[in-house]
Amino acid sequence: MRGHSKRYLFSIMIPAFVFLALFIYFPIVKGIIISFQDYTLYDMTNIRFIGLDNFKAIITDLNFGFLQIIGNTIIWIVVSLFFQFLLGFILALLMTKPFKGRGIYSALVFYPWSLSGFAIGLVWAWMFNGQFGIINDLLLRTGLVSSHIGFLSDPRYAMVSVIIANIWYGVPFFAIMLLAALQSVPQELMEAGKIDGAGPVRRLFSIIIPYIKPTIISTTLLRTMWIMNFPDIIYAMTGGGPSNSTNILATQMINKILQFYDYGQGAAFGVVIMLILFTYAILYLRLTSAKEEDSI
Repeated sequence: MRGHSKRYLFSIMIPAFVFLALFIYFPIVKGIIISFQDYTLYDMTNIRFIGLDNFKAIITDLNFGFLQIIGNTIIWIVVSLFFQFLLGFILALLMTKPFKGRGIYSALVFYPWSLSGFAIGLVWAWMFNGQFGIINDLLLRTGLVSSHIGFLSDPRYAMVSVIIANIWYGVPFFAIMLLAALQSVPQELMEAGKIDGAGPVRRLFSIIIPYIKPTIISTTLLRTMWIMNFPDIIYAMTGGGPSNSTNILATQMINKILQFYDYGQGAAFGVVIMLILFTYAILYLRLTSAKEEDSI
């Protein structure tokens, strides 16, 4: 009877295994294979194995500095993640207490998370437009600037502009996840902290944050991966320009495929992204687990 149950469980899991194999593992393996091939749309009849040449090509490309792209990626991730988490945490704290219109307010806060990243990029591209964008219009009307600013055409402002759009998009994720974690904090702990004389700030850092630390660790890890693999906003607003100032690994991967039709180098960028994220996840989890063991 027990063997029959095991066979039944295995049989109902077969569709899930097939789905994972076809739509996740096969594309990953295929992408890794392509990254070691000369695979371009211009010469599909001459696909051949070329070893590490694609990786050498993307690192030594003079038109798209690899180190600059890495630097842009780090700035894109770190700044976006910091402000998304900070603002999301503040919103979550504000929404823990019931107030009039809380449901409507929560819906407005969480609404951006349900929208398409590319569509959001198009909206923000219009808002940051150097000629008729609403942001330029507001700055001119308030007298903060005397002439139009090319937010998306000037390398000095382009990265800041796309990061602002990404922060706006990512805040609801942290607000949703952290609000759920905050609502699970036992009120007995909070009351005990009040009795011991701990103020709001002390309770925040001594009770609330330590209690929801697992959620903070998992959400920041996931969000870091998503931001690195989220070229939608950048591609809709700047396409990686101007002058490579907003080009990150994910956008350059798309450019290699859509603009240069070089699937081999595009796959090489994909492999680099996978290796970076895999290494980051291992180091991050080891570091956070080590800190938890030290604090016990």
